[in-house]
Order: sequence, then C-alpha cells, then structure tokens
Amino acid sequence: MASLPPVVVANTLKLDSEFRKLSAPPLPLEKRSYTPKEPNSMSSDLKESVSSVGEGNRKLESSHYFPILQECMLQNSVSGVESVHCQIIKSGFGEELFLMTFLVNVYAKCWEMGSARKVFDNLPKRNAVAWTSLISGYIYNSRPELAVGIFNEMLEAGVCPTNYTLGVVLNACTSLCDFNLAKQIHGYIVKHDLACDSSIGNALCSLYSRCRNLALAISVFENIEEKDVISWTAVVSACGDNGNSAKGLAMFVKMLVGGVEPNEITLTSVLSLCCTMQALDAGSQVHSLIIKLGYGSDLRLTNSIMYLYLKSGCISEAKKLFFGMSSISLVTWNAMIAGYAEMISLAEDALSAYLCGIEALQIFQQMNRLGLRPDLYTFSSLFSVCSSLVALEQGEQFHAPTIKTGFLSDVIVATALVNMYNKCGSINQASKAFLEMSTRTLISWTSMITAFAQHGLSEQALHVFEDMRRVGVRPNKITFVGVLSACSQAGMVDQAFAYYEMMKNEYRINPVMDHYACLIDMFVRLDRIDEAFDFIKKENLIPNEFIWSILIAGCRSKGKLELAFHAAEQLLELEPKDSETYLLLLNMYVSAGRWKDVSRVRKMMRDAKVDKIVDWSWISIQNKVHSFKFSSKKHHQDELTELLDDLIERAKPLGYKAETALEIDGEEKEEATTTSATAHHSEKMAVAFGLINTSGKVEIRVTKSTGMCRDCHSFIKIVSLLTSRTVIIRDSKRLHKFHKGECSCKDFGGLV
Repeated sequence: MASLPPVVVANTLKLDSEFRKLSAPPLPLEKRSYTPKEPNSMSSDLKESVSSVGEGNRKLESSHYFPILQECMLQNSVSGVESVHCQIIKSGFGEELFLMTFLVNVYAKCWEMGSARKVFDNLPKRNAVAWTSLISGYIYNSRPELAVGIFNEMLEAGVCPTNYTLGVVLNACTSLCDFNLAKQIHGYIVKHDLACDSSIGNALCSLYSRCRNLALAISVFENIEEKDVISWTAVVSACGDNGNSAKGLAMFVKMLVGGVEPNEITLTSVLSLCCTMQALDAGSQVHSLIIKLGYGSDLRLTNSIMYLYLKSGCISEAKKLFFGMSSISLVTWNAMIAGYAEMISLAEDALSAYLCGIEALQIFQQMNRLGLRPDLYTFSSLFSVCSSLVALEQGEQFHAPTIKTGFLSDVIVATALVNMYNKCGSINQASKAFLEMSTRTLISWTSMITAFAQHGLSEQALHVFEDMRRVGVRPNKITFVGVLSACSQAGMVDQAFAYYEMMKNEYRINPVMDHYACLIDMFVRLDRIDEAFDFIKKENLIPNEFIWSILIAGCRSKGKLELAFHAAEQLLELEPKDSETYLLLLNMYVSAGRWKDVSRVRKMMRDAKVDKIVDWSWISIQNKVHSFKFSSKKHHQDELTELLDDLIERAKPLGYKAETALEIDGEEKEEATTTSATAHHSEKMAVAFGLINTSGKVEIRVTKSTGMCRDCHSFIKIVSLLTSRTVIIRDSKRLHKFHKGECSCKDFGGLV
C-alpha cells in the first residue's frame, strides 16, 4: 500500500502535499488544499464592525483592531483588511509594531503577499517576530523559495532567529526537498546549540525524511533531549516514508515502553506501516489500543483499520467496521473500493482476485445509488480494478464521468486510464488518452512505453522513450525494463545493448534481474541460445526462476534438449514454488519419456506442498460474468464442444496440430498425458462462448487464471483468422492480442 500522507510534526505550518503512487491504489484521505481562494466581499456584519471602529468619542486603543482583523482573515475579506488598514493609519497606530506585524500575517492569510510585504517594508523596526511572520506568509502562499530568501535577509540584518523561526524555515526546506540547504541550516542550529530543542529536532527529522535520508532523520531524533509524542510520530513516519516499516514499528514499541501515549496521527502512521508489511497481528493490537485510548470513532483511523483488514484478506472484519459506522463519508467508500482493489494483487489465485474486483465494482454501485459523487481517488481505484478484470466496457463507462467532472486533468487519474486501456488490450485508446494528458510524470511516460512494448509495437515504444528524454524527464530502472522489452520483442540486439549501456553509463542505473531477463528473452526469441548462456556467464549472473523458465522453453522449442535439461536442473535447485513452473518441467520430462524425472518432480511438489493448478477462465458479456473450468459442463457444453470441434477441423488445413500436455487439475491424473484439444482448456471454451454470444467485430476478452499452453496459443491464433475476430486473453503472465492469425507476444508467450 502507498504510505498514508506524510505527517508534519513540527509546531509550524504543514507544507507537504500527499504523495500518491499508481502501482497500488492509495488510501484516499482528506487533505488541506493550498489553492488561493477568491477574495470574499465583506458580510453585512463585518461591514458594520469595520465602519463602527472609531465611532463615538471614546478613546480608541490598538487592541480594538485585532478582533476585526481576525474576522476579516476568517472571511478572507481583502477589502475588509484594507479598510481597517486605512483606519489604523488615520488613527495614528501605523507605528505600533505588534499591530502592524499582525497586519502582515492577516494579509498573508488572505493571499495578498504584495500588501504584506509593503506593510513589512514600512515597519519602523523589525524584530524576529516580524521577520517570522513574513517568512510564514510566503510558505502559506506556497512560495518556500522566497521564504528562504527572506530568512537570509533576516540573518544579514543581524536579527537572531527564534526556535519558531528556524522551525518555519526548516519546513520551507522540507517543501523544497533541498538537502544542501538543509545541511547548512542544520549547521547553524548545531553551532548555536539548538539541536536538542524538540520543535527544531522534530522539524529536522521530517526534513531529512523528505530528503530520503533516514539515517540522519533517526540521528536527529535521538539527539532530542525531551522526546514528546510529536517527536516519536516524526521518526515513525520517517521510517515508513523511507521504506523501513519494520524499523518504524520497532520505534513505536519503544515509544509505548517509554510511556509516551500516541495520538491519532501516530496511530494512523503505525497502521500504514502495518498495511505495508501486511502485519495483521500487529494491526489488530493497534486496533485494540485505539479503542482503549478512546479513538474508536475517529474516521481516519477507522478507514485505516478497515483498509488493513481488507488488504490482509479479513473481509468480514472490514465489513463489520464499514456497516457499523453511523455515517459513511466518501473517504470511507473510497477506502473500501481501494481496499478491494489492493486485494486483487494479493489474492491467492486468479479467481479470488477476480471476485475481489467484482466486489469493488459492486461497492461503487452501492455508493452511486446513495447519490455520492466520486472523486479522483474513486476513479483511480476503479480504473485499477477494470485493468485487473480486463473490463473494457466498465472502464469506458468510468472514462466519461472523469471528463465531465474534470478529474481527468489529474495526472494520477489520467495515468490510471492509460494503464486500464493498455491492460484491456486497447492500445489505440491508451495512446489517445496519453496524448490528451495535460501533464505527464515519469510514471505516465513509463506506462506508455511499457504499453507499446506489451503490444509488440516496439518502434512506437522507443519513439516515446526518445520523446521523454527530449522533454527532460529522467528515466528510472522500470522505464528501461519497458525499453529493453521493446527491443527484445523486435529482436533489436544492437539497440538493446546500446540502451543497456546508456542505462548504466549515462543514467548510473545498476541493472536488476528484470533487465537481464529482457536481454536473455531477446536471445532466446532469436534462437541464439548459446549467446544467452554466454551473456549469463559474462555478467556473472545467478538467474532466477523466470530466466531459467525462459531458457527451458526456448531450448525445448528449438530442440536443444540437453541444454533444456541442464536449465531444468538449475531451476530445480532453486526449489520453485510456482505451480506453473513445475508444470513446465513435468511437460518437458513427459515429452522426453524421462519417467524417473517425472516422479522426482512430483515428489518435490508434494514435499513443497505446491498447489495443484486449477484452470479457470472467465468472460464478461453485457456486464454479466461467465466462468469456465477445465472439463466444465456449464453454459451449453454440447454447443461449445460442437463449435470447438468444428473450429479444430477447419484449423487443421491451416497448419494446426493438436499438442499433448500434462494436466494438473484437482485430483492427480492416473494418465501421464492427455490431449489438450480433447480436454478443451478453459480459455477455449470461454472464447467459443464469446463467439456464440457476440456478433460483428466485437472483440472477445478473456481472463485466464494460469498461463496459456502452446496448443491453446496456436489454436486461438488460427481462430482469430478463421472468424475475423480479435481475441484478447490476459493470462497469469502476459496479455495476448490475437488478430488475423498473429499474437502480440510474437508467439513467445505460448512457450513459457
């Protein structure tokens, strides 16, 4: 789960905006907006109060102006402030430092920094409070760089900053993520022996956390003499924000042992850590503590607990919390939808994941019936769900309201839309959505590059990458996985290694296993198996399960059985847990008649308690889901069988030849081999059902719980040619788009 919004723990103005990620839908929490408001005109009561100041013969004191200015600030009335300002000048109080400093603050809170600066410049003298008011004003108006400039002017003027001033400036550095400036101010703080002060220490801890330096954040925390709840919250949040959730939980335990009582902000951060670690036991204990401390009705905490339960698969507990609320806000509905969306990627099998996605859509329908308007968090989660379900129709339905409401201008929503169209097999719509984005982040560019690569459109992927570099966006390691994958699909060996060297030398990115896998995949596709092994030796690689699986499949396909058996032995040494990996090995040994090895692999599966493969596929037609299991008797099985038998006969003259494969489905078979064509794997039945129940050029979209076998892959390629229909199948490994007898995976997807 994405971290909850960062907690600002200094006794100063909050600067951080919520940090959101696409890879996993974030828990939507309400946050303060810093968008300048339109100046309001004075209310009648305020007009009366402003005009009455100074009336009568009573002697006016400067204190009379404070409540009126306060009211002007609350109503965001610039005209009211200006009227009171005029009266202050007329009444002779323009030289009073305290009143005029307060006026600087009021103008700043009304988003009038020009007027605030003029008042400040005309002050008869400027003390630390006056300088701090102006600095705070620029931060409030989202100009932290100007705030730092004013701080420099303050030091040059010889005015000594207070602890509060330093806390404000540190928050400006936090907003700017300026590590070098942070170190300079930290040096000033140490020089003046202020590092032990809790408010300054808290601000420094948050600053170093934002600059991604957890070690310094913890070091600053440990130097604080009197650690209060804000200090502990700062360090707990710092650990979470920097990817060390275990350390954060350990800090929380130390906090409790030290007798410091957490507040609701601390508890929210701790629940976020539990979500990241999927630490259900710890989360349940925190839930009990929340009730004990009297925070059981706190909406944010309830949402966080509910999210944790959903992510951990405790659906009944989450629903109990959800339906036990006296009033359910949009934030809570979003938390439920996001929780189910998160469960999709964490589900034990593809069918469970699919059911979680359906539940998320049903929750949205309930919310919609109550008249609640979705926000950008809702749409982001919904697009994620549609991506997982390959639910293009529903995704298109959600696309329309994002345009109408204006949420599509949000880069997170727009990127989620691009991903949705990509994963549903509609690359043209994905490309259109990308081109229409008003702004693009690194994630947006990477998503489009990966989308083109997955659809076998390598040249387009590389063009987008070069466009990205031209506009000055720096790629990361995930971007280069997409780039190398595009080169692999097209067999661009020279370009692949040019980009590989660019990644290492120009961008200083160290290769990870995914980069190596793309290059090895490329060699295998080109039937350059020996070069693949040479590359592994040259790079001194220790291949993972996926790479060995690629090599095994490639060697089998090219008839290099000795190399395939060698790779198989290496894979078995890794003791893989994936059922499909064992199926690949079993098929290979069965095909070669190596029955001792078959028995050995079966024993390893029993010893490792590897789950049997259950072959499920499902198709959605007119918002109704139809599921198929291997050897299923549902959905007019006779009609489906008749259509499949007819297609098989028509496919034979086009080169289709049924292949044999070992099946593992529920109870282990007595026979070692069966005929795949006779068995009719689930995706064949789902495709046949789609052909019967749709017409014209409607694309058939199927989701499959396991990887496609070679037989089904070859068969559906020919079906797309015979029927002139596009068939899109998302299996457990990749998306296959079959069109006019070709597949977007360039036939390699049917090997692994």
